Amino acid sequence: MDSCVSSPVIDFFIPTMSQSSSYSAREASRALIEPLLNEHVDRYVLPNGLTVVLKQSNAAAICSVQAWVKTGSIHEGKLLGAGVSHFVEHMLFKGTSKRQSREISESVQSGGGYINAYTTFDRTVYYIDMPSENVDVALDILSDCVFNSTLPEEEVEKEREVILREIDMGEDDPDSKLSHALFETVFRQHSYRYPIIGYKSVFEQVSRQELWDYYKERYVPNNMVLVVCGDFRESALKASINSMFGVAPRAALTPVYLPQEPMQLAERSQKLYEDVQVSRIGIGFQVPGLTDEDTPALDTLSMILGNGNSSLFNLHLREKCRLVHQVDSSNWTPGSVGVFYIAMMADPDKCGAAISEIRSFLEGLRAEDFTVDQVSKAVRQLLVSEINSRKTVSGQASRLGSSEVVVGDIGYAKNYLDSISNVDPKQVFEVLKKWLRWDRVSLITLDPKESEAKESESKSVGPAGLDFEEIVQKNGSTLLLRQDKRLPNLHFRLAMEGGALFEDADTQGLTALTSNLLTKDTEKRTSEEVSDAIEGVGGSFYEFSGNNSLGLALEVLPTDLDLALDLIEQAIFHSLFKDETFEIEKEAHIAAIKEQNDDIVAAGRRALRRRFFGDHPFAIGGGGSVETVEPIQREDLVAHWEKLCVASNFSLAISGDFDPEVLRPKVETLMANLKVGVLKPAVIPTDFPAEPGVHREKMERNQAIVYHGYPGTGLKGDDFFVSEVADELFSGMSSKLFERVRDELSLAYFVRSSRIIGLDTSLFYFYAGTSPERYEEVVAELIREVERVANGEVEQDEIDRCKVRLKASRRMSMQTNSSCASQAAMNVAYGLPVNDWQNYDARIEAVGLEGLQQFAKTYFDSSKRVELVIGPNF
Repeated sequence: MDSCVSSPVIDFFIPTMSQSSSYSAREASRALIEPLLNEHVDRYVLPNGLTVVLKQSNAAAICSVQAWVKTGSIHEGKLLGAGVSHFVEHMLFKGTSKRQSREISESVQSGGGYINAYTTFDRTVYYIDMPSENVDVALDILSDCVFNSTLPEEEVEKEREVILREIDMGEDDPDSKLSHALFETVFRQHSYRYPIIGYKSVFEQVSRQELWDYYKERYVPNNMVLVVCGDFRESALKASINSMFGVAPRAALTPVYLPQEPMQLAERSQKLYEDVQVSRIGIGFQVPGLTDEDTPALDTLSMILGNGNSSLFNLHLREKCRLVHQVDSSNWTPGSVGVFYIAMMADPDKCGAAISEIRSFLEGLRAEDFTVDQVSKAVRQLLVSEINSRKTVSGQASRLGSSEVVVGDIGYAKNYLDSISNVDPKQVFEVLKKWLRWDRVSLITLDPKESEAKESESKSVGPAGLDFEEIVQKNGSTLLLRQDKRLPNLHFRLAMEGGALFEDADTQGLTALTSNLLTKDTEKRTSEEVSDAIEGVGGSFYEFSGNNSLGLALEVLPTDLDLALDLIEQAIFHSLFKDETFEIEKEAHIAAIKEQNDDIVAAGRRALRRRFFGDHPFAIGGGGSVETVEPIQREDLVAHWEKLCVASNFSLAISGDFDPEVLRPKVETLMANLKVGVLKPAVIPTDFPAEPGVHREKMERNQAIVYHGYPGTGLKGDDFFVSEVADELFSGMSSKLFERVRDELSLAYFVRSSRIIGLDTSLFYFYAGTSPERYEEVVAELIREVERVANGEVEQDEIDRCKVRLKASRRMSMQTNSSCASQAAMNVAYGLPVNDWQNYDARIEAVGLEGLQQFAKTYFDSSKRVELVIGPNF
C-alpha cells in the first residue's frame, strides 16, 4: 500500500452549523443536565469517621447500596504488586462472624437483589442493588462483610486458585497485556505501574496472615464511604445506617506513601510478541491529574481525536489511510498524574506505517484544524455520557462515590462540566502541543511471534563494518567513507602530518597554535559566530595536534551536514588568523605551558625529553616551550598553514549516518580546491639518547619522580607491536612491576611505563612517584624489572593477559564514529593502510616470550639509559 500523506483535519471535517449555533447547542445540552447536577445530595460523617452520601430517586422502587473502601492496589505498601486488595475483595463474601458464604448469596437472592464488587488502583467497592423494601438487608450484609469477614483459611487457598486462573486469563488477553505493559512503561515511580491483580509469582506467596493484617488495617470506618441512592425513607434509612455502620469503632489509619511520578523526559518503548494474528499498539503520553486546569481540554481532545466513528483518528487512519482496523483514545486521570492513551489494532505488516502516520498526523495538526463545532460536539458527548451514567440508581451512586472518594469533592461533577462547557478550540490545540509530545511518548507494540523472528533476522547483520572506503582524489587528497546508521550521528576527521618535524627549532609549538586558530575566525563567521553555529545544533568542532600531526574534528547530526561542510571549508580555505584572536590564544597557550611546568610529573617529563632527544625537535614536544612560543607571530601561522595545507597531506575521514550519493559529491567538490603539492618533513639524525647517564634536577615539591628512558621503535618500526605488549606488561595494577613496587614494598604511589612515539623513533620510559628518601630503591626496582624481561623470566600468563587487554582495548576504541574516523585518517596521514586495524590482533598475537626478551635486550641497554630523578633534595 502506498504511504498515506497526512492532510489537514479541515479536509474531511465539514462544519454543520455556525459557531453561534454550536455554542447554542452546547448551552442547550448543558441546560438539560443542569437539573441533574443540582439535585439534593445529603453528605454527613458518622462519629466513627465513616462518610455517608445519600441521594433520593423515586423513579423506581430500587436502592443501590455501595460501600466504598478507600484502598486499592496503590495502597498495599510493602505488598505492592501482590494484588492483596483484589484478594481481600474476593474473600469478603466467603463468610463473616455471623454468616456463612452461602448465607450471604442466599440472603441477597431471596431479597431480589444483586451483589458484586470490584477493585481498582485507588478503591475497592462492594455494592448491592435491591428493591427498596429490602434496603436494610443490603445494609446489614455489606456492613457485616466489610467489618466482620473472617477470611477462612480453607477459603483463602480455594480463592487463590480462582484468582490464579483470573491472572492466567489476563495473560492470555493481548489487550490486557498491552495495557499492563503501557502502565509499566509510563509510570516508573508511581504505584500505578503495578497490576491491580498482582504479579503471579508475588501473589502466590501472599499468606492468610498478610491478608488479615491488610484487611484489619485498611477496612476501618474512617477509611470508607457509604453511598445509598434510590427510593428510601430518609429518617428510617439514617437510623439503619447508624445502627449497622456506626457501631464499628474508629481506628488508627497509617497513611500510605505514594511516590510522585517525575516528568517523563524521553521516548520509552517496549515490544511484546504473542500468539496473535493482528498487532496491537498502545501509545501513551504522560499528562497531569484530575484537578489540573488542562484536564478538561485534554478530555475534550481525547473525544475529538478518538471517540466514535466520526473521530479524527478513525476518519484518517481507518477510513482514509486504511492502516488500522480500530483506533480510539482516552484521557485517564485518576489522581495526581495520568496518561493520554491511544489504542490501535492493525495488520502486522501495517503496524510500523500506522505508528508513523499517527505521529505525522498529530504533529501536523494546526490551531485552525480545531473548530468550535468539534469542541461543541465533544462537550455534548461528555454531557450525554454523564446523563447515561445516571440512568440507574446504581449509576447515580457510582458517580457520587467517584466524586467523594476519587476526587474528594461531592460536587465535582458540576464544576467539571462547567469547565468542560467553557473549553474552546484554542485550549484544545494548546494542550495537544503541550502534552502530546512525541519526544516524551511511551510506545508499546504487541505483534505476532513470527514478527519477532523476522525482526531478529533483520537485526542479525552483525556490527557496522569498520572498514573505510578509500577514495584518492585527482589532486592527491584522500577521502575515507564509512557508513554506520546505528545512530543519527556524523563525524568528520581531517588529519594531516605536522608537528615538530615541520617547525623551526625556535618556533616549536607553531603547529599547535595554527590548528587552534583554524576553529576561530573565518571570512564568513567571527570566532563567536563559529561557536554559536556549532553549539546551536548540539555539535562539536575542535582541533588537535601532536608530535607528528594536526587536524580538525567535527561532529553533528546527519541533518546538519551542510553546516558541517561549510564550517570545514571556511576553516581550511578562509581562516583569517586575526591578530586579536591570535594574541588571546597565544597568551592562553603560554599559560597552559606554565601550568604544566608547575606539575612535577609534567616538568620531569619535559626534562627527560630534553636530555633524551637533545637537538631533535621531539625534545620539546608538540606544544612547544615558553621560549619557542613567545617569538611566534601571526604571519608565522599563515605561512605554516600555507605549507601544510596541500592535497597530498590531506585525509578526510567521514563516519556515521549519511547518504553517499548526497555526501560524496559535496565533499569531493570541497577537496578539489586543495592546491597540489608535496610535504616533506625535515630529515634529522636519530642517534639517541643525547645525554645517557644519571641526572638529578631540583624542584621544591614533597615527592620525587623517577624516570628511566630508553630508545624505542617508531610507529612504522618492525618491533612496534612488541613495544605495545611491553608497554602493557609494565603498566596496570596487575603488572609485576606494580605489585612489587606499590603493593609489596610500598615504594611508590604510581609506577608504570609510557612512550613518546614518532614515525621512525620513540622514547620508551618508566616513571614512578616516590618519597625523596626512597627514590634509590625505586631505581633499583626499575632496573630489576627490565633485567627480568631481558632474562626471559616473564611468565606466559603475563603475556596472555597483556594480549587480551590490548585486543580488547582496541576493540573498545572502535565503538564510536569519532574513534574509527580518527584511526583511519591518521593511518593515511602516516602512510599506513587505511584499514590497518584489521591486522592489529594478529600482530599482537604474534608477540611471544622470545620477542619480548629480544626487545628488552635490544632497547633496554643500560649504556643508553637516561636516568632522571626530579625532587626537592637535589
